Amino acid sequence: MTASPSGGPLVVRTRAELAEALLAASSAVALVPTMGALHEGHASLLDHARGVVGPEGRLVASIFVNPMQFGAGEDLDRYPRTLDSDLERCAAHGVDVAFVPTVDEVYPGGEPEVSVEPGPRALLLEGASRPGHFRGVLTVVAKLFGLVRPDVAVFGEKDYQQLVLIRRMTRDLCLGIEVQGAPTVRDPDGLALSSRNRFLSAPERARALALSGALAAGRDAGAHGGAATLDAARAVLAAGGVEPDYLALTGPDLEEAPSAGDARLLVAARVGATRLIDNTAVRLGTPRAPD
Repeated sequence: MTASPSGGPLVVRTRAELAEALLAASSAVALVPTMGALHEGHASLLDHARGVVGPEGRLVASIFVNPMQFGAGEDLDRYPRTLDSDLERCAAHGVDVAFVPTVDEVYPGGEPEVSVEPGPRALLLEGASRPGHFRGVLTVVAKLFGLVRPDVAVFGEKDYQQLVLIRRMTRDLCLGIEVQGAPTVRDPDGLALSSRNRFLSAPERARALALSGALAAGRDAGAHGGAATLDAARAVLAAGGVEPDYLALTGPDLEEAPSAGDARLLVAARVGATRLIDNTAVRLGTPRAPD
């Protein structure tokens, strides 16, 4: 257990230290799970969580690169690890406890025999492209929920499918935790903030703007119905030379898109060697019948 000399978070690395750090917590506890490489998107999650529990609440951030959610050939070893700057950002945004465990601390004895089955929504979109990914995500989140026992947990809407599945797990397993989503944070040019953006070269970053551009075009076309939404988004991706892994229009809980009303437009694509995801809310209108 390490106390920051600059008044930053208490850094704990074991389950026992975490339990001790939270033992005297008499007010609400908020958890923001992260894999580190923190940026302003993560900072917005920390600020959101602090706003929920107030100045007297306890804010916990976990920093753990979870090997269980990476498949063969994915970028586990390449994933950025920037603990010193992560802790500085935690300090700047009022984190009380930073939980920074090792893999052995989270998975004593190796990968668990019992894990979370993520259900049919996990077979779509990211799940189709990354088999087993959400089993790893939900298992580590369930572990963190059990270790921290938060009243509220905050996740970003950029990983929208993840947010939907965590909410479903929390509801179906009666975990008694309020799961809140925080809006995606973007650079001024529209690119969604991501820890992986640092891997983009300048030309690749320019191409990556096709993702947010496609979502904006689709959102603007929403009043003309689902087909128009997808057509507008596809046109922007094609013009930007980006071939999507998927471009999908769904309902708010990843169900089949409604003919009219609230929907979600989601996209994933590789730009160079870097895989990016993004999404936006869309309000669908009823397509006008041809004259």
